Amino acid sequence: MAVTVETLEKLERKITLTLPVTAIQAEVDSRLKRLARTVKMDGFRPGKVPMNVVAQRYGYSVQYEVMNDKLGEAFNAAANEAKLRVAGMPSIAQKDSAPEGQMVFDATFEVCPEVTLGDLSAVELDRVSSAVTEEAIDKTVEILRKQRRTFAQRASGEAAADGDRVTIDFEGKIDGEPFAGGKAEAFQFLLGEGQMLEAFEKAVRGMKSGESKTFPLAFPEDYHGKDVAGKEADFLVTLKKVEAQHLPEVNEAFAKSLGIKDGTVEALRADIKKNLEREVKFRVLARNKAAVMDALVGAAELDLPKASVQAEVGRLLEGARAELQQRGIKDAAKAEIPEDIFLPQAERRVRLGLVVGELVRGNNLQAKPEQLQAHIEELSQSYEKPAEVMRWYLSDRERMAEVEAVVIENNVTDFVLAKAKVTDKALPFDELMAAGN
Repeated sequence: MAVTVETLEKLERKITLTLPVTAIQAEVDSRLKRLARTVKMDGFRPGKVPMNVVAQRYGYSVQYEVMNDKLGEAFNAAANEAKLRVAGMPSIAQKDSAPEGQMVFDATFEVCPEVTLGDLSAVELDRVSSAVTEEAIDKTVEILRKQRRTFAQRASGEAAADGDRVTIDFEGKIDGEPFAGGKAEAFQFLLGEGQMLEAFEKAVRGMKSGESKTFPLAFPEDYHGKDVAGKEADFLVTLKKVEAQHLPEVNEAFAKSLGIKDGTVEALRADIKKNLEREVKFRVLARNKAAVMDALVGAAELDLPKASVQAEVGRLLEGARAELQQRGIKDAAKAEIPEDIFLPQAERRVRLGLVVGELVRGNNLQAKPEQLQAHIEELSQSYEKPAEVMRWYLSDRERMAEVEAVVIENNVTDFVLAKAKVTDKALPFDELMAAGN
């Protein structure tokens, strides 16, 4: 019998489901009999509990399970027969009147929308690229040297300069009153590396061990400490110790300390270049992918299924609560977070998911096994034991699903870039690496 689908509005549809009472009762009886074989109840041996007692105790829950299962089966069969792509879960309500021996339900639900994609050949996109320069390698070597630097106490009377590690006591007051976080003893920081506010560093720079100084400091309006942001404090600082830094020489010993087997500086620089090129490739791909996804969102016309948007809002809300919990916020699960703040992000995610899905289906952009294998191999190369990392990915279905999603996005990116009006743009290495940091 053909399924009748009633259109309510835009994406909302309704179909009627009919279940024979005898089929439901037969399934309930069957499940209760299976349950009676194993159920344990006081006063009865296992498997010897009378059926009427089992039915009295478990009948309602079994009936509920059977109804859910049967309605799910009936809805899926009807949706498949009508060739509907359902978005979200249906809302099912029993009708008051029904033919004898039958139960009738109305299932209200949304369908996936028709996606109208604009002309991709008219879409204008910048495709960025970047190269690893010798200067970039030099900067990375300097970072590695700083990570392995040592400190030695300066001679008495030597002034603190940029690059030195200083140990200080300090106390700040606003209008003569101490404030939270304004006092510390034996506090260490590196001068000239932006670890403290510039006015604070300027005051300490040039001081000698044993000296004390009082100076004013104006906190910026956007300072992270809201209680002191935009206010002026007076600080008393005592310099306890000044230590000069020593950077290791870039030589064979340095290279070997970084795991370079043959210990040559050339091999070290080659290894750095290889790692930087991997990072550049990742960032370039992410940047181009983001540009493509933005273009797709703007080029597509479609109605959004409310159920899908609401489900996405729920996921974002759950993620926000989990983040609060990780930060140690008490009762994070009960925190009042207005759902509407997630609505724009949820709508964008749903829109993009539907557009990408349409492109993938219509243009055979699914992830191929060899693409999945190549992507996992590439991910594994940055680890010490690539083979173990590959096994780790291949052994977990969820991790493989994440890999598949990334590969599909890459396929969509390549497809759109091949169709669109593309302007190639070379980005300086530093600009690429600074983006998003």
